[in-house]
Amino acid sequence: MQHPAITLIERRISANHFDPTHVLADVRIEELVRLATRAPTAYNLQNWRFIAVRTPTAKARLRELAFGQVKVSDAAVTFIVCGQLPEAASLRARLHPFVETGLMPAAMAAAWQDSAHAQYADDPEAARDEAIRSATLGAATLIYAAEAMGLVSGPMVGFDADAVIREFGLAKGEVPAMLLPVGRGAPGNWPQKPRRSLAEVLEIS
Repeated sequence: MQHPAITLIERRISANHFDPTHVLADVRIEELVRLATRAPTAYNLQNWRFIAVRTPTAKARLRELAFGQVKVSDAAVTFIVCGQLPEAASLRARLHPFVETGLMPAAMAAAWQDSAHAQYADDPEAARDEAIRSATLGAATLIYAAEAMGLVSGPMVGFDADAVIREFGLAKGEVPAMLLPVGRGAPGNWPQKPRRSLAEVLEIS
């Protein structure tokens, strides 16, 4: 019998059509993001933030910045998934609960902080890459959390990033990596599109 997680992966679609009457309660939105934050990040930076755009007024504003794409406003909620430029100083607090359990030595946590500082502090490109990477891992996990709840989603990169930063008050160092509409699907969505063969994408050495 196939594991349910594999079934989720194989049935997932990128939705373009959402039921505009569907509403998600705060508790469901919170659970989606709680699960999204189970995704991995380098050094356990957890350098992401999720802005849940769900009121009609806010969705209309965001839709305008996404070149009028209807799914932004028809979905129950559209997340602005933000990556944050890595701040090594934050690691002390983020690793402290793990150190307290005794699973991670304090000296190791300090070494991680030093290593993160050395890796990102003077390399803006590496820092931005890490922000995008963390946001993408969080978004992917949210996609499958939504699928497990019987919802559909459709990740988007077609939006004016600078305008989103400005209009939704993103903090300095926050990068809007993608928009992620989530809700109940409506008729007209395609099934999952064909994938390239393993021979084209896999090398085992």
